[in-house]
Amino acid sequence: MIVRIAQEHDFPGFLRLAGQVEHWFGPMVEEPGFHGAVKEHIRRSMALVAVSPSSDRLLGGLLFGAEAPAYHVHWLVVSEEARGLGAGRALMADAVRRFVREPGVLEVVTFGPDHPGAVAGGARVFYERLGFSPAEATDPGPEGGSRQIYRRPVSGPEDIRP
Repeated sequence: MIVRIAQEHDFPGFLRLAGQVEHWFGPMVEEPGFHGAVKEHIRRSMALVAVSPSSDRLLGGLLFGAEAPAYHVHWLVVSEEARGLGAGRALMADAVRRFVREPGVLEVVTFGPDHPGAVAGGARVFYERLGFSPAEATDPGPEGGSRQIYRRPVSGPEDIRP
């Protein structure tokens, strides 16, 4: 698996990934706001992809925001066939290596504990294994499901290993 900065030609792959998780996150594939967010992250080189070296097929994608001392995972999705194979961890490690330049806090909004995607998708366990801790609840997602902020301190680019 290769993790690299996303390029314009990766946009359809982001939409394929989004299509796999719309049942948890709400509409994205046809949403102009989502399209704009992905394209803006790609334009600013703040989007990463994990690709299969044999086919350049997207195994995962990540949109990141680096405004020290708060760093934000705006969106992270791993394809159904690549879940459990380390793509999410590799994307997170690469994002921290590329974008975190000083100590601060890394934040992500994920499913609340009562959301079906919390268990079925494994997001909360994934973030906890990376050292994140649940923090306050936040606004519901577009589909109406609960959301919670997860945080962890980061000391710099060496902080998360693949």
